Amino acid sequence: MSRAALLVLADGRFPAGGHAHSGGAEPAVEAGRIRNAEDLAAFCRGRLHTTGLTSAALAAAAAHGLDPLALDEAADARTPSPALRAVARKLGRQLMRAARATWPSPELAALAAARPRGAHQPVVLGLTARAAGLGPEDAAHCVAYETVSGPATAAVRLLSLNPFEATAVLARLAPELDRVAEQAAAAVHHGIDALPAASAPLLDVTAEAHAAWPVRLFAS
Repeated sequence: MSRAALLVLADGRFPAGGHAHSGGAEPAVEAGRIRNAEDLAAFCRGRLHTTGLTSAALAAAAAHGLDPLALDEAADARTPSPALRAVARKLGRQLMRAARATWPSPELAALAAARPRGAHQPVVLGLTARAAGLGPEDAAHCVAYETVSGPATAAVRLLSLNPFEATAVLARLAPELDRVAEQAAAAVHHGIDALPAASAPLLDVTAEAHAAWPVRLFAS
């Protein structure tokens, strides 16, 4: 297992397209639900323990070696918003390109062939972690961190929030990130049907509305 590989995969500069997405922060800012660092922390915490946990478990399961096609179907079932399903597959396709160039593997090639329009991003990330020699908990940590770092970065741009404050939010959430990653990794031993299916209906509703905006800063 390579901790350096984990740093590369979790790096926001890894060319997987995540910088163009706010994780629901843009519509939350527009609606007045995120106005400052305290609101951002509450938003990130809610996202982490719902969709973040679900996505982290899918990634951990893929890294563990469970069937990626079955996991992709499970991801569909756990993503009620058509807009978010489309985003997840687009991000998965972009991540797949970067992953195959960085850590080529037969499993990544097989999933790319089976899902040419893109598999769900957490499933691709889990397989990427597996190709890089990382384990389920590593994959879960990557997803959990991405779940909160995306909105935090977006809030800096959307609100002109002090970057130091945004980083402090992430630092204070670190113990919860660890717990979510551990919970997600533990769930893979009970099979795909037992993976977490926590949801955040407001994120689904606002994602659909945001997708129809004629002008927006972020893709989602």
